[in-house]
Amino acid sequence: MAGNEWINGYLEAILSTGASNIEEQKPAPVTLKDGGHFNPTKYFVEEVVASVDESDLYRTWIKVVATRNTRERSSRLENMCWRIWHLTRKKKQLEWEEGQRQTQRRLEREQGRRDAAEDMSEDLSEMEKGDILMEMVQSNETSKKTFQRQVSSLEVWSDDKKEKKLYIVLISLHGLVRGENMELGRDSDTGGQIKYVVELARALAKMPGVYRVDLFTRQISSPEIDWSYGEPTEMLTAGQDDDDCVGESSGAYIIRIPFGPREKYLRKELLWPYIREFVDGALAHILNMSKVLSEQIGGGQPVWPYVIHGHYADAGDSAALLSGALNVPMVLTGHSLGRNKLEQLLKHRQSMEDINSTYKMMRRIEAEELSLDAAELVITSTKQEIEEQWGLYDGFDVKLEKVLRARARRGVDCHGRFMPRMAVIPPGMDFSNVVTQEDGPEVDGDLAQLTSSSEGNSPKTMPPIWSEVMRFFTNPHKPMILALSRPDPKKNIITLLKAFGESRPLRELANLTLIMGNRDDIDEMSSGNASVLTTVLKIIDKYDLYGQVAYPKHHKQADVPEIYRFAAKTRGVFINPALVEPFGLTLIEAAAHGLPMVATKNGGPVDIHRALNNGLLVDPHDQQAIANALLKLLSDKSMWQECRKNGLKNIHLFSWPEHCRTYLTRVAACRMRHPQWQTSTPGDDIPAEESFNDSLKDVQDMSLRLSIDGDLAGFSGGHDMQDQVKRVLMSRMKKLDHGSNDNDGGNKLQDNAVGKYPLLRRRRMLIVIALDSYKSTGLPDKNMIKIVQSIMKAAQLDPHNAKISGFVLSTAMPMSEAVDFLKSGNIQAKDFDALICSSGSEVYYPCTPTEDGKLVPDMDYCAHIDYRWGYEGLKNTISKLMNTSEVEGKKSSSSPIVEELKSSNSHCISYKIKDPSKVRKVDDLRQKLRMRGLRCHPMYCRRSTCMQVVPLLASRAQALRYLFVRWGPNVANMYVVVGETGDTDYEELISGTHKTIIIKGVVTKGSEEVLRSQGSYHREDVVQDGSSNVAEISEATENNIASALKQLSQAGPM
Repeated sequence: MAGNEWINGYLEAILSTGASNIEEQKPAPVTLKDGGHFNPTKYFVEEVVASVDESDLYRTWIKVVATRNTRERSSRLENMCWRIWHLTRKKKQLEWEEGQRQTQRRLEREQGRRDAAEDMSEDLSEMEKGDILMEMVQSNETSKKTFQRQVSSLEVWSDDKKEKKLYIVLISLHGLVRGENMELGRDSDTGGQIKYVVELARALAKMPGVYRVDLFTRQISSPEIDWSYGEPTEMLTAGQDDDDCVGESSGAYIIRIPFGPREKYLRKELLWPYIREFVDGALAHILNMSKVLSEQIGGGQPVWPYVIHGHYADAGDSAALLSGALNVPMVLTGHSLGRNKLEQLLKHRQSMEDINSTYKMMRRIEAEELSLDAAELVITSTKQEIEEQWGLYDGFDVKLEKVLRARARRGVDCHGRFMPRMAVIPPGMDFSNVVTQEDGPEVDGDLAQLTSSSEGNSPKTMPPIWSEVMRFFTNPHKPMILALSRPDPKKNIITLLKAFGESRPLRELANLTLIMGNRDDIDEMSSGNASVLTTVLKIIDKYDLYGQVAYPKHHKQADVPEIYRFAAKTRGVFINPALVEPFGLTLIEAAAHGLPMVATKNGGPVDIHRALNNGLLVDPHDQQAIANALLKLLSDKSMWQECRKNGLKNIHLFSWPEHCRTYLTRVAACRMRHPQWQTSTPGDDIPAEESFNDSLKDVQDMSLRLSIDGDLAGFSGGHDMQDQVKRVLMSRMKKLDHGSNDNDGGNKLQDNAVGKYPLLRRRRMLIVIALDSYKSTGLPDKNMIKIVQSIMKAAQLDPHNAKISGFVLSTAMPMSEAVDFLKSGNIQAKDFDALICSSGSEVYYPCTPTEDGKLVPDMDYCAHIDYRWGYEGLKNTISKLMNTSEVEGKKSSSSPIVEELKSSNSHCISYKIKDPSKVRKVDDLRQKLRMRGLRCHPMYCRRSTCMQVVPLLASRAQALRYLFVRWGPNVANMYVVVGETGDTDYEELISGTHKTIIIKGVVTKGSEEVLRSQGSYHREDVVQDGSSNVAEISEATENNIASALKQLSQAGPM
């Protein structure tokens, strides 16, 4: 009870007032004095009950005051007071914990900023050091300028870009996505984002220089939803008619990639384990499309995506992996951010455990951090989103971003440090259906012609919503103050209504219309919404606003434009008084219909007002300021007319063409990159038409069973398409069998086909050995080589598989050690098509001869993963972090790690772990590195005896996708053999469209204990359970392995 004595005073005061006072109380806020005397019961209700946000508190209070028995009523009231006391104590505890967390996070960010500045200052002169430090000090005052990269300084996208012929990929995974009859509002996942991405795809396809836009989403074939969501492709718009080079694949398309359970519609929180499955399917489509477009517009050269744009956290995670596999720029739009939502949920007293369980919040936040790691450009709607939302993330720091840009201007090395560019580009809108009346009698506030019953102007011709609103008003001809929002406390409708009720001049001058969503019964609504509506009704009664305030129960989405038009015809004003408004789309809609605005000064309306200059901004907490602003606009006709004209004149700034022009201008300023190698390699005698990269052969990639021109294959044509695919596959199989029909089978094919380029292009099946079985010393376990031998023998048991199979060794060992390991089992390195070494930082092709006979790494892969790699900066920073105590922030007497030079290479920093108990876990280390602007992929391996830090784009899983892009063997035709656990990248290896064989009992201990800290996301948020692409065997015998290979090869779509 210490520190909570106030509750005793309330409790005693209430109980001492007696039943008569209690019986008269209502749950709404009341004044503190009755007849000049202090009333403790009313004070309790106003100060305590009204401040505790609990769903059933209101119903409890009703029961209390309805109880006739005085003793029972007092007992219930006492219990209610104790309940509130416990809730308040819990709230205080959570607020204290949140305050501690934010303080710790702020200190960590400041330390990271100082460390980064200290490391980078070594390259600067004394004068430059002073400039950098001064910029960091002043960055708070000039933070707004940090994000203002004037478009005028860039080459604005224009009609002369027609020759570009760009291919753009958009990704929006969750919800129900289709081009027509969108089911907006069906659930929380099918909302404004769906409409936005579909309209963006259409608008981009109409821009000069854009040839094709693909919008990737999930393919769902479920009886619960419409069949159209199961169609693999849907054309949104054809190519531009005025383009002389319009091809059959031009235009905008929805491409639906199957991932997750085919027959189930899943909410977004349940999609996380299937993200990598989507990535592999999308990668197959992009590679197929690059070939198609190469014939149409590429002159025989592959046409890669100009940019891959992820929308929301799940698509951002996917876009990061896709852009890494293809080495093309990534753009991100967050739409709604996890850290911001987490803070809001914590303020409502929800525990981290409950939040994480319900919303998978930590998995979402990590996906957003990964997206920031990979993104070249982040598009936001407002500056407020940058400063107050993205500023919460480890991967973005306003001050450090300013320092890095200053160094870039000076041409000084940033040691691999990077912050993504933030660009404010407001969402576009389609104004084609907006009908704005020209200035005339109808805009002068005279509705007589529309409301009269004279011939030709019958009230029946009015939109039904007009009649629904007008029935509330005594005089419907007065100017209308229009507010349109859901009845959320944050929307501040109560303050607006009080301002209207307490201003007699405003009541006499105008009517007030509150469009607060749809409702049937207030008692059935959520507590927050019900509370707002109940208070609205009470304020109307208190100020006797009947006949002056409209609050219709229902309206349709199609009615909204008519409501705006009605307000404009009365010379009305639109108001958004929200406490904080992230963007303010309704302000733009209102301006498009000729309505001036009064809006909150907090958030997006500031940017909108700057662009449109069509109204006034107010403090949403200042009731008098709201009333004064409304009076000023409504009473000053010239000002109203000027604001109206300004809005209509400048509204084009929020149109889709303007949005896309700014979008393409910003994207063009990104660092353009794409695969540099030739996919049609000379010296490889396999004909192009026999390349097994054709994704039509992949039965799992259902999204590609479509004609290239985007027309949906009808039910009658489906069998023809399948027959065509079968004929192509049988033709290829016969050619392959004929070319390798000899005594030595697949071995002779391998021996005779050694050429300048790897054999991977010939493989239809790749067996990837990724076992992480090590002793406590970190050396390979003696049983691991035996299992490798068994796997290779098992693949030879099936003569057909033996002809088309190849092997890849994927390991944390460096190349030299991996070769020695193979030799210990009398296995030659050339028996493998590829060696993925040092945790994915190097790729070798043992079958490819070199002049001196030594293995050399794939230099294309080295260049591929070099993106944002800061070798020296990482070495210095990791050394400092590992030598600093987590608790005291002091340097330790001895480092728990020591660099291991023999296992390091130009893209891998390897450390030997001396004391595993003192090392930082992967997620903690990555967080600290992000705060310092460093992007990489840290991992523990070899039974936690070694730590390796590799580039952001490097990993054993991403190396497999590189082989797919570079040489053609589809990831879906790879069979990855692992143990029950492994290195900290183990989860990445068992997710995706590839097949996985898990051998039980082989790996006794991995490195999973140093993967995630307490409170992070869980394994089930990454790895799906019960996948038909996974087979488990209890013993690593040849027959068991061969049976597993056969079982998985016959597995159909999930």
